[in-house]
Amino acid sequence: MTKPFTDPRTLLRPLALLALGKTGADIERLLRDVRRTARRSSRGITWRDLEAGLRDGQAPMSADLRRRAAIHEAGHALVYTLTGIAEVQSASIALHGVGLVTTVPNAHLPETEAWLMNNIASLLAGRAAEILVFHEPIAGAGGADESDLARATAMALAAETSLGFSKQQPLRYRSVAMGMHELTMDRGLADRVNRRLQCAEAMAHDLIQANRLALDEIASGLESVGILSGDEVRRIVRGSVDDNEKGEP
Repeated sequence: MTKPFTDPRTLLRPLALLALGKTGADIERLLRDVRRTARRSSRGITWRDLEAGLRDGQAPMSADLRRRAAIHEAGHALVYTLTGIAEVQSASIALHGVGLVTTVPNAHLPETEAWLMNNIASLLAGRAAEILVFHEPIAGAGGADESDLARATAMALAAETSLGFSKQQPLRYRSVAMGMHELTMDRGLADRVNRRLQCAEAMAHDLIQANRLALDEIASGLESVGILSGDEVRRIVRGSVDDNEKGEP
């Protein structure tokens, strides 16, 4: 029986996705190591050799953590795509720490208050997805200055202190450093920042709940192969949106 033709680009795409974030020097070093290993075994390089090399150094994940990481990253990818704030390049788990969604901001969008809130919602979407599915989050959204919670808090604080979006004294500018200091001293400011964060998380929750099938499909793909391209994410989201529109009365 004749086998159907497979585009070589389709075969190579999984390896290309696994190589995201690596430099040219990293790839050269990996190929040298793979060639050396294959030569010692008196054989040619195989696909499995390349995949193993690209996955080298990844810490193993339990089934439960893998599922949680998949849901978390699927939440980010879904809300970034639905809001249009940024274009997803890839979503992955067990490649760069626990998980990662790489994006390119849509620079043509006006940086309004709605734009800012969509950005915060996208940052909090991983945590929101965990709460929706597991009814509680793990600590992965916080714990570091570059974490989802830290970045979301910085954006909400900027809205209240330096971007002119506050309902109280919107024209009064305060630097980021001053704002961070005031956040610990000013109860009113802390409450306003927290309300923004809660509002953004609710936005993310509602978007995810309305597109739960897309969340589950993205997460299943991540659980299965560890990584999805931005095109795959967008295909899943478009299918979900189309199905939702067909179901409307």
